[in-house]
This record gives sequence, C-alpha cells and structure tokens, in this order.
Amino acid sequence: MSRFRKTVLAVAVLLASVPALAQSVKKTGLGRVALPEEIAAWDIDVRPDGAGLPAGMGSVKQGEEIYLERCASCHGEFGEGAGRYPVLVGGQGTLNKENPDKTIGSFWPYTSTVFDYVRRTMPFGNAQSLTADETYALTAFLLNMNDIVKDDFELSKDNFAKVKLPNVANFYPDDREKTEKAFWRKTPCMTNCKPEAPKILGRARALDVTPDDKTGPRVE
Repeated sequence: MSRFRKTVLAVAVLLASVPALAQSVKKTGLGRVALPEEIAAWDIDVRPDGAGLPAGMGSVKQGEEIYLERCASCHGEFGEGAGRYPVLVGGQGTLNKENPDKTIGSFWPYTSTVFDYVRRTMPFGNAQSLTADETYALTAFLLNMNDIVKDDFELSKDNFAKVKLPNVANFYPDDREKTEKAFWRKTPCMTNCKPEAPKILGRARALDVTPDDKTGPRVE
C-alpha cells in the first residue's frame, strides 16, 4: 500500500472516530454543575439601580461604630486617609484642578460603587468579612461624612436607588464608537505620520519625573 493511501486511510479512521470521541468526553466524569449556593457566593455584584443588593439595612450611627473599629486605622477617623491610604471624604470642587481629590463625595458616580467595593474588598486584609447589615451601615456612614445623607439616615435595599451622588451627571456611556468614528482608518499610518517633531506640552508634576536640568527635553 502506498504512503498516500495509508495517509488517506488514517485520516478516514480518525474522522470516523470523532463522533465516538465526542460522546466519550461527555462521560469522563470530570467536573460537575455548580451548585446554586456556589454561584451565589460569587454572584455578589451590585448595579446602580440596586439589582444584586442583599436584604438588610444599616444606619449612619451603626456605620460610625464599625468604621472607627475596622476602617479608621487606614482611612483616618474623618476619612482623610492615613499615610498613603485613600482619602474618602472631601474634594468637592477640585475635579477641574491640577490635582483633584477623587473621593466618594467629589468623584464617585453611584452609591452602588461604594457598597459593592466595600462589600467585595474591605476591610483590607479581611475582605468579605462584613455582613450585609454592616455593609449597609458603613455605606450610610460614608455618605453622611460626605454630606450626602443626614445623621439619622438608614440605608436599606428599599431606598438604596434613591440616593444620588453629586458627580453622577458627569458619567456617561462610552460613545467613542460614534464620536470618534470619523478618525478611524482601514490603513492607519504607522511611520512618519507627523511632519514636525513631537513637543512636550505638559509634565508629570505629581510624580516629578520630567527633568528640569539642561540634559532633559525642553518643555514648551
């Protein structure tokens, strides 16, 4: 038998065995369907409209006690940030400044951003140790420190979506597919695309990485 005929025969045998192979894979016994409680343990995201919220509630007063015990060592007693840990309070009116303070009260768009992040990642080093009620209480206290809710406020699943953060209007869906479509090209320029040499128009002031001495690039 020629080598060609042997190759054709081998391919034919292989193709004939594919259906049987596919059936055998289904019966290997590897893995299983995830249990509802296993899915629930991972499915904890919360959306801006409140979808995904657990049952529960918590007041500003309760949140203050939890915060001072479990959060203040990193974020400061007044949310000012301890050391290099994030600042949580203040910053209103700074977003158009050179070094804005991006806090819950000045920058964050939704209450769900606060709740979801606290629930998923805090306290640092002991993530997801907070109960639903504790997370509601902490979120309420953080909102209160940013003057978004009053001292007697109690956050719950029922009133969650009614709380609006100050900077929500400045967040919008990514519209680059429409607004930047005119700049798209099937064959983009890859070399010598600009006739003049590039200019440095700004510097990384916060990091202080742009040199000032004569050996560095000139800043226009």
